[in-house]
Amino acid sequence: MTRFVDVPALCRIVARVGVEEFLAGIAQTMREDFKRWESFDKCARVASHSDIGVIELMPVADAERYGFKYVNGHPSNTAKGVSTVMAFGMLADVETGYPLLLSELTLTTAFRTAAASVIAAQALAREDSRVLGIIGCGAQSEFQATAFHTMLGIEELRIFDIDEAAMKKVARHLCRFPDLNVIQATSAKEAVKGADIVTTCTADKAWATILTPDMVEPGMHINGVGGDCPGKTELHADVLRGGKIFVEYEPQTRVEGDIQQLPDSHPVHDLWRVIADEEAGRDSASQVTIFDSVGFALEDFSALSYVYKKALELNEGEDISLIPELNDPKDLFERVLGLSGQVHSRNAA
Repeated sequence: MTRFVDVPALCRIVARVGVEEFLAGIAQTMREDFKRWESFDKCARVASHSDIGVIELMPVADAERYGFKYVNGHPSNTAKGVSTVMAFGMLADVETGYPLLLSELTLTTAFRTAAASVIAAQALAREDSRVLGIIGCGAQSEFQATAFHTMLGIEELRIFDIDEAAMKKVARHLCRFPDLNVIQATSAKEAVKGADIVTTCTADKAWATILTPDMVEPGMHINGVGGDCPGKTELHADVLRGGKIFVEYEPQTRVEGDIQQLPDSHPVHDLWRVIADEEAGRDSASQVTIFDSVGFALEDFSALSYVYKKALELNEGEDISLIPELNDPKDLFERVLGLSGQVHSRNAA
């Protein structure tokens, strides 16, 4: 049987574990998987692009489990009352190919993206970082803020969005943290002035420059989340040229990330090597570091693995017959005959 975790089941798991602990659990699983990066069979995601969005398949596997995520990105969906990002995923046993888990990944993707941002910041940002600026107050922003506050010790959050209602939404949700000072800025420049860490998480599929060189200060860590497909950027090219850039999987990020603006010869660094202590992160307190995050299949693999573990531990979700159970593995037609017989009996009655 395959364990099925739908949205209500995932919400029950999060409620029982706790939002902060759920984030931390995914982050820890992801950190451990990054440390064994070379044990995974990896490739860039397979993407089908249209003028208004993208649909993608993201596969990855180690010696024991295969995982994939189906995900879309349609920025104009909000006008239709539909999420801009929707996803589901699966884990399967490599030895037999049997599907172990079928799970929602829309909510879980928000958690995994925030978890990836935090483990990158833990590796790259200054240890004394206490102020976070977020540009873009869409679906991802509260997850980012919660992760940085509870896992990195951020004490002050400055947010900006051209949609004032979106800013108010974020401030309202973050009232649950009385020790986090949330400031609604009047511009992107005001939101990042004096910030130790800056997260850009806008949704428009456009060549945009959300962060320009005059907004960048020495020692800043930049977490570029929104630039995640061809023709979609957030960071001015000179911001990239002025910092030390870290990526998840270079072949994918060269096509989808902000570094699509730079020649392939421009050097970038693998984040996993820093997490595995194979390479240094920032070289000085004054250096600008940049995590050009596009989202990679291994991060979803980690999130699915954690969801599967918790679903079994807490007995959440349900077992479904996704694959036929056979008396004789060579006799698939038997199941069709059995169903046909049931239909015949009902019709005769």
